[in-house]
Amino acid sequence: MKALQTGMLLTGNHAAAWAARLARPQVVPVYPITPQTPILELLTEFHARGEFSAEILTPESEHSVLAACIPASLAGSRVFTATASQGLLLMHELLHYASGARAPIVMVNVNRTVASPWAFWPDQTDSLAQRDTGWIQFYTESAQESLDTVLHAFRLAEQVQLPVMVNHDAFYVSHALEPVQVPSQALVDGYLPPYDPAHRLDTALGSSWGNVVTQDMYYRHRQTVGEAMARALGVAQEADREWGALTGRSHGILERYRCDGARAVIVTLGSMCGTAREAVDAMREAGEAVGLLKLRLLRPLPVQALRVALEGVPDVVVLDRNHSPGLGGILHQELRGALYGLASPPRVHGFLTGVGGVNVSPDTIAAVVRGALQGVPQVESTWAR
Repeated sequence: MKALQTGMLLTGNHAAAWAARLARPQVVPVYPITPQTPILELLTEFHARGEFSAEILTPESEHSVLAACIPASLAGSRVFTATASQGLLLMHELLHYASGARAPIVMVNVNRTVASPWAFWPDQTDSLAQRDTGWIQFYTESAQESLDTVLHAFRLAEQVQLPVMVNHDAFYVSHALEPVQVPSQALVDGYLPPYDPAHRLDTALGSSWGNVVTQDMYYRHRQTVGEAMARALGVAQEADREWGALTGRSHGILERYRCDGARAVIVTLGSMCGTAREAVDAMREAGEAVGLLKLRLLRPLPVQALRVALEGVPDVVVLDRNHSPGLGGILHQELRGALYGLASPPRVHGFLTGVGGVNVSPDTIAAVVRGALQGVPQVESTWAR
């Protein structure tokens, strides 16, 4: 099966579009927005050439896009969409509705700055602001990882009946060309069977959705959403393991890089992981014991895996490409919460790096780590360039 792949030179957005094509969705509502538009453009090219049979809808806004996704999914269709930044914010109301409706929609979000001021650079505040909407969230580092993760996402969404958001950084991933192994349709069909839910909106079944419920019914429903999130951890790992057996590529829910014997470990999301690897390699060559922990899955947060991976590490340096006013770095605070209660917890240092898409070089990361090791951790995140 490993031979059933073709090497292509693709951007992250085009890799995501290829994954969507291979997943065989039946309904694809999308609204163009920079820097997500190339995903829609390539899908429409596939459609025009007769290579993609999904019904592509282009409603008047991103709010309407998700309003189209939800009933299509509840009717039993496999659904894909994509957005970015303000488009994701416009969907906010319906993000909650989709997860509450247990609609296994897969969406690619291209992480971009949110207004105002108006800008188009990589920043993860748009998706991190949605972390409590009940959507599973992945963050990918490369075009190859985005392609693979979209396919994992369909498996995961349809098994636990929750929507999944696959996030990659604007331009650094979305528009950067790199070699990508594109699996054959036969390989993907074997990995991702047709979606055939037992419960769906169908006049023959006599089911419905949207009735007003009692307090107790709502309470129990939220419990089931929480239980589905908890199951998602194991399902995500199994989907990744099976994909690894088929393709030779396994990404895990987190990745430890040169962490053995590390005096300090960098933790971050998305494309910054590639730059952090360069910094780690340079610091290791200089005799400094530094490692990287790449977090791929933010919701559900793999708390136990993080505690195991970072237990015994003296210092953890969190790099955030986002900013929550009044809080600081979102990943910084998530990690502090995950590690709370350890017998000997690491000192957690949080830095706002790359906010608004500013360049963060390996030298910058090395300087941030060295500075952190000389200081006392702060509850608030520190601005760093």
